[in-house]
Amino acid sequence: MVVRVATVAFEGIETRPVDVQVQIANGGVVFTVVGLADKAVAESRERVRSALTASGLALPARRITVNLAPADLPKEGSHYDLPIALGVMAAIGALPTDALAGYTILGELALDGSITGVAGVLPAAVAANARGHGLICPAACGPEAAWASRDLDILAPRSLIQLVNHFSGTQVMARPEPAIRPLAGPAPDLKDIKGQESAKRALEIAAAGGHNLIMNGPPGAGKSMLAARLPSILPPLAPRELLEVSMIHSVAGQLSGGELTDRRPFRAPHHSASMAALVGGGINARPGEVSLAHHGVLFLDELPEFNPQALDSLRQPMETGTVAIARANHRVVYPARFQLIGAMNPCRCGQANDPGFACKRQPNARCIAQYQARLSGPLLDRMDLHIEVPAVTAADLILPAPAEASCDVAARVAAARAVQVERYAALGLVGVATNSAAPPDVIEKVARPEGPGLALLREAAERMRLSARGYHRVLKLARTLADLDGADAIGRVHLAEALSYRAHMDRAAQAA
Repeated sequence: MVVRVATVAFEGIETRPVDVQVQIANGGVVFTVVGLADKAVAESRERVRSALTASGLALPARRITVNLAPADLPKEGSHYDLPIALGVMAAIGALPTDALAGYTILGELALDGSITGVAGVLPAAVAANARGHGLICPAACGPEAAWASRDLDILAPRSLIQLVNHFSGTQVMARPEPAIRPLAGPAPDLKDIKGQESAKRALEIAAAGGHNLIMNGPPGAGKSMLAARLPSILPPLAPRELLEVSMIHSVAGQLSGGELTDRRPFRAPHHSASMAALVGGGINARPGEVSLAHHGVLFLDELPEFNPQALDSLRQPMETGTVAIARANHRVVYPARFQLIGAMNPCRCGQANDPGFACKRQPNARCIAQYQARLSGPLLDRMDLHIEVPAVTAADLILPAPAEASCDVAARVAAARAVQVERYAALGLVGVATNSAAPPDVIEKVARPEGPGLALLREAAERMRLSARGYHRVLKLARTLADLDGADAIGRVHLAEALSYRAHMDRAAQAA
């Protein structure tokens, strides 16, 4: 007789059903796992054998064959331990043969029979709910699985013995409750920053429309402080966004204790990060920083110090909102709708713009141009706002703290984003919630300037040599400025301010 147990394989944040087939037959004493399994799955034989022995069960001295179907689908990870063990237990009569019917099962086994947490429980729970199955998962992942649906039947045992007792009726397990990650403490606030009013204005605009921002200024000007306070003015994740973000973090194994939060991700990798670390990859094609920052912020401090090839690998995800990782044996697509914030010094020493400073190696203008040339033109063209962040003077630091806090700015940002969500929902655009994510043909309709504004845009496009992408990004930025002002139409003042944020890039190109 063949016992069948349902589990899943992961392709990005998507799941594929896998049928675990267990057969115990006469023949030589051997425990075989087939079905294109990787090293972690092949090693499950020893974990299953030891866990069953620790639970008081001995494997029969017969031929045990486990087939993971479909056989041509690669199987990776340790979450196959529990379905294999339960299939063997059902085959030897330790569990009723129909007890596991209607459940999707995943979990890793320890040698003492306890069940430890695995990555990807939330996508597996969503898939099980869609198939009309219940879910059996580790106790550590139960709060995570509970977010999939209130009606999903979830069993979250701590050990094999506890699960057997549940099926035998001697112990009943309660359904786990969804867990919410508590706030670690007060978030950094904009009122902590003295001066830099123009930079705060740019930060508000970037938050309101989900625009990319690059800050250029000397060391100690407050660029990193400004970027760290961007999450404090961003609206919380919508339910659909929360599910998408949590599924990515679940697959990456970064949901501690199964706790979810509606705070937008803020990722700040070191400039030594590789291309695979940024966009994803590795042996198992894991999600990278761009996917972990989905619906949130990717902050790259010391932007020119990153590997130029790694930076250029961000160009395609910035446009499409997804990243496709292709390998010889499979192809994975992860969501990557992130907001890029970059910070950089004007040159390597950072003092080239200081009054009276003269570079010892070459003229200041050439020093600046060579350092900033580490950033490619196509990458800079995808940045909506380019601002100069001057050094803060002692007079600014002596002044009292600003009266306007992050909560005041966040209210304006939330109002502007609500307008955008309503606008694109009325147009039937699924997944578009900000002006920065709107397609070019749509933005031409909702952000078409009139009269003097159109003349200004035409003249500026010729003088600044705007690309087609730059033209549409100016329109998106002007649309956000109009939303912040509560205006239905884009005026000349909105276009003028939007164009001013690209003037810095135009000057840098001329210097180079």
